[in-house]
Amino acid sequence: MQIHFHGAAQTVTGSQHLLEINGRKLLLDCGLYQGPRKEAILRNTNFRYDVTELDAVILSHAHIDHSGNLPNLVKNGYAGPIHAQRATADLCKVMLEDSARIQESDAAHLNRRLKAGEPPVVPLYTVADANQADDQFVDHKYATPFEVFPGVQATFIEAGHILGSAAIALDIDDNGKQRRFWFSGDIGRPGLTLIKDPVMPSGADTLLMESTYGDRNHQPPGQAAEQLRGIIGDTLKRGGKVIVPAFAVGRTQEIVYHLHQLMAAGEVPKVPVFVDSPLAVNVSDIFRRHPECLDDETREFLQNGNHSEALGFDMLTYIRTVDESKALNDRKDPMIIISASGMMEVGRVLHHLEHNVHDENSLVLIVSWMAPHTLGRRLVEGAERIRIFGTEYDRKIRVANVNGFSAHAGQDGLREYAAAVKDTVRNIYLVHGEAGPAAALTEKLNGDGFANVHFPAMGDVAELW
Repeated sequence: MQIHFHGAAQTVTGSQHLLEINGRKLLLDCGLYQGPRKEAILRNTNFRYDVTELDAVILSHAHIDHSGNLPNLVKNGYAGPIHAQRATADLCKVMLEDSARIQESDAAHLNRRLKAGEPPVVPLYTVADANQADDQFVDHKYATPFEVFPGVQATFIEAGHILGSAAIALDIDDNGKQRRFWFSGDIGRPGLTLIKDPVMPSGADTLLMESTYGDRNHQPPGQAAEQLRGIIGDTLKRGGKVIVPAFAVGRTQEIVYHLHQLMAAGEVPKVPVFVDSPLAVNVSDIFRRHPECLDDETREFLQNGNHSEALGFDMLTYIRTVDESKALNDRKDPMIIISASGMMEVGRVLHHLEHNVHDENSLVLIVSWMAPHTLGRRLVEGAERIRIFGTEYDRKIRVANVNGFSAHAGQDGLREYAAAVKDTVRNIYLVHGEAGPAAALTEKLNGDGFANVHFPAMGDVAELW
């Protein structure tokens, strides 16, 4: 058995891990690489293997850096099954179609700016490709083994990262010997809102594990929620608006649930709350269809008479049309607007910022990590003059940053995850991390008694047994 590292190797995004098992080929994840534009186009367009030789694909979860290149895989000739947990399959239906629309829109925009003689830009994939990929999904329940192909059985194990997120346990018949290969996917944190806690691995010979935050720990979720209460309460008392840029999957639903709790308890004023992101609205509908994925705390909250569902309450409105979104900018009353994009580079959140940029009573509430060179990062760093849709503004709106909502395990959580298989694991391969965090985690794991911790580069191949 071999593993080929074709993505998320010494970087965070673009998850693709190819296993060769007894003459068959299995791909774990097929995500989009997110980085400098030219490099991203090159990596995402060109697969480093023959996709028609794949026997199966297994998907850990629906985030685009793990699932977003599946339509391109299908476009290039993959015709086999895409195995996923049930909620993940439902999420991918809307997320991959949304990603395809963005690909088509970006290509159309670039084609309008072509110079004479330049070849037209072709989208990485289309909505039709996304729909074809959706037709190839085979969904499964958690903790229910299924045969991938003869000699290999897979089981989805709760990862506690987002709705439907899973570790992938592969039980392999190696010429009569039983082996267990465990891919962590993205590991969540205990105590996160809405979803269940991650389940620790067991009995693994080989552990393929993420290392995104291998060099640090996060603020406790409870402390972040308390900060949320104080910052939002202060802004609403000023009569201002709270604008929350948030990713459509996970973070939006988490903030909605926290606001539900705070208003139910009377800890912040009851004001209108709007979710203004078409994808987030669709994703929230999928959350409602999967109550079996909700944690005990959420179930108890609902059973205590707060509302029939976690993501709906009296003050909440989901915005579906452009006209409804525009109407929010004509209102002057205090309100909370949760809108995409999460890093404030595109999307409806920019219109809300533009209309309130001079209001010193209002607030931009940052609840996610902001990548370098994004508007969100510039706001976090305190920029007083910002550019929105090509126009520069003197920023008067206030900015607050609440850490602690990360859905990834920190260093201690990653060490605990590995410790669960200390008695059986022979090799640990760290992926989904930059060099600094991976080096810090490797040092800690070595100190914990793990001798064989590896940090493979793109294109590396490891012989497992």
